[in-house]
Amino acid sequence: MMNKKIENKVGNNIRILRENINMTQEQLATKLQINGCDITRSAIAKIEVGQRHLYHDEVILIKKILNVSYDDIFDVEK
Repeated sequence: MMNKKIENKVGNNIRILRENINMTQEQLATKLQINGCDITRSAIAKIEVGQRHLYHDEVILIKKILNVSYDDIFDVEK
């Protein structure tokens, strides 16, 4: 199980990165679905507040969709 603090931070990073490009949770969920990831807007909301685990395939697609680096997503130091 992932450290709760890290999961919260990673989720918050995803929220900030998503908001930086003016994308809604709904838009992110739709883009993930189009790319074969079965996820809902409410699951995105839970990820962003650290209430839901993030799966590897989701991370890979989120990185691609948001056009960011893994460092951007996983930076827990800032």
